Amino acid sequence: MSRHDLVARLVVDPAFVVGPLDRRVFGSFVEHMGRCVYTGIYEPEHPRADADGFREDVLELVRELGVTAIRYPGGNFVSNYDWEDGVGPKDQRPRRLDLAWRAIEPNQFGTDEFVAWSRKADVQPIWAVNLGTRGIREAVDLLQYCNLPAGTALSDRRVANGSPQPHNIKIWCLGNEMDGPWQIGHKTAEEYARLAEETANAMRRVEPDLELVACGSSNAGMPTFGEWERVVLERTYDLVDHISLHAYYEPRDGDQASFLAAAEEMDRMISSVIATADHVKALKRSDKELTLSFDEWNVWYQQHFPGELGLGIREAGPLIEDSYTVDAAVVVGSLLITLLRHADRVKIACLAQLVNVIAPIRTEPGGRAWRQTIFHPFALTARYAGPTVLQTAIAGGPEIDTAAFGKVPALWSTATYDENTGETAIFVVNRSETDKIDLEIPVNGLQVAEHIALYDEDRSAVNTADQPDRVTPRTVDGTEIVDGVCTATLPPASWHLIRLS
Repeated sequence: MSRHDLVARLVVDPAFVVGPLDRRVFGSFVEHMGRCVYTGIYEPEHPRADADGFREDVLELVRELGVTAIRYPGGNFVSNYDWEDGVGPKDQRPRRLDLAWRAIEPNQFGTDEFVAWSRKADVQPIWAVNLGTRGIREAVDLLQYCNLPAGTALSDRRVANGSPQPHNIKIWCLGNEMDGPWQIGHKTAEEYARLAEETANAMRRVEPDLELVACGSSNAGMPTFGEWERVVLERTYDLVDHISLHAYYEPRDGDQASFLAAAEEMDRMISSVIATADHVKALKRSDKELTLSFDEWNVWYQQHFPGELGLGIREAGPLIEDSYTVDAAVVVGSLLITLLRHADRVKIACLAQLVNVIAPIRTEPGGRAWRQTIFHPFALTARYAGPTVLQTAIAGGPEIDTAAFGKVPALWSTATYDENTGETAIFVVNRSETDKIDLEIPVNGLQVAEHIALYDEDRSAVNTADQPDRVTPRTVDGTEIVDGVCTATLPPASWHLIRLS
């Protein structure tokens, strides 16, 4: 498989800290799109549905995945969504045409159902408000419905709908991808900035200590990227806590080398948004440091998607149900590494989406649920990442040539430390398609607790309902410590977790 056997050295020390790890970086995303909700998390007729209609097999996988927060209800869907349609008696809820995905929305799952599901899944809800077709009043009304105690018209409506206690939702997104011409209610930076400013002001009149997320660019390729962030933050900097980033990655024109190195693009996007936010901070002479919410990210084979106008009006059904390869799992692992490398500024991140739609979990209507390849690096990172992210330095090892990024290091890494247990978790990806690399790690008296890897001789292999465990992590034997140095072998195109204690 490999062309060379090469040696690299990774150095990590608890004294060199990036920052505390906010567990909300292990978030995900549920949108009323395709089968994410209906026959995904919600299917009352399923043999394993609970009394609320939630699929218990999916809930089990969500808990195993280690998701901590979920952004809801969109996504493009939110920009033409009337939240009032999704509350109250189900037999009185209207069927509507969703303009985002041109599907009929039955509104059998809405605000109260999602809060109930979130509690069963043990995740924190992150709510997006409609700043496309609606605005300030809708956002404030929804906030009052969700968070005020009984005693007002809107909170009493929630009580009447079966939720006597406030939902207590603390994180709110001010719209979704408002820079995108595909967005219902698309706005210029100036238009959005003004609306976001006024909406934030009004929402803080209801609840001053909310966490608010302003819309950043929908991707780094937008012609307004950078300028959009500047304009929006100059109006909202003192009112919001985070600015959002969205990005999806795929192999283009068969360029697998650049795809495996996609973390370079995410890394540069994060650095650019930080620089813009800090520029506005300087202009305002502010002591406040704005942080980032990377609240949509994943691998998405967009060349297979016909676009919104390529979809016929229909009942909600399968949509962008991509099957993920081994290479895609390695890329997802490297993107998680990138988020952790910026733990000082990235405080929220959402793998998009959770079930069926470009998702780590797939289901059959009425049938089975299974883990896609990308499930595994996410679940293992969420399970073993410690509370403090450390800097790592790599010396030696090969570089790889990429059409998109030029020469980049083959190895991409981060590490975390748990002061209470003394455990260091090292996450590293070999992005080379050809080179096996022997990695040396000075360990200062530590022992190898475990080495887990994800790779396969067939890098195009996927998991299916019939072969749900075709691609799974493996325990690596032979990773040992000699003379104070841990040596691990990293095959080409592979993701690794090395736990030292």
